[in-house]
Amino acid sequence: MASTRRTAVIAGALYLVTHVTSVTALALYRPLLSDAHFITGSGPEAQVVLGALLEVVLALSIVGTSVALFPVVKRTNEAVALGYVGLRTLEAAVIAVGVVPLLAVVTLRHDLAVRSGAVPLGEAMVALHNWTFLVGPSLVCGTNTVLLAYLLYRSRLVPRFIPVLGLIGGPLVFTSGAAQMFGLIDQISLWAALAAIPVFAWEICLALFMLAKGFRTPVEAHPASAPFPSTPQPAAL
Repeated sequence: MASTRRTAVIAGALYLVTHVTSVTALALYRPLLSDAHFITGSGPEAQVVLGALLEVVLALSIVGTSVALFPVVKRTNEAVALGYVGLRTLEAAVIAVGVVPLLAVVTLRHDLAVRSGAVPLGEAMVALHNWTFLVGPSLVCGTNTVLLAYLLYRSRLVPRFIPVLGLIGGPLVFTSGAAQMFGLIDQISLWAALAAIPVFAWEICLALFMLAKGFRTPVEAHPASAPFPSTPQPAAL
């Protein structure tokens, strides 16, 4: 029980770290993402580097959540639990790939030979980051959210309303990401923000419950869920 409680606290803390780092990184990237001429200008670059560092921490925390939860959720369905770990790792890898082009933009600012014609290149680097942000935290995240929510719903390790949020939010954020890929909605828009609310609520509620309460007793351990004892057979004559 002590080990399970510790696992819940670690996983809950890592989930909160993912939210803090992702939101802070986007705020720090604002000078770069909102100014196409950042690469030739004199805007602050230290905060862009800090944002990149936070995204690396974000990627590591994402992997950490899956590794921490795997020993607990695999008892419900090990194949689905492995799928969750794999997709969570893929999400982290895509995010890490998106960090590299933004750091390259910072490097190009110091190369006077290319700065005069580097605006299109800088825009391409930013676009690459935006696409990785769409694929990782939208499409892949939406899929692995459904897997974990399914496992938690079946096992009843947390209150049912929490995985229900995940089962709703995962498909919503995936659909939103697909719509953005085809240009139906903008990546930064009211519709994209609304679609992200359920999955955001799911992760926050899950993190806070694990930190405050830990895990409930799995449904398999409930006496009511045990099979009825077999009827004794008469002894053979």
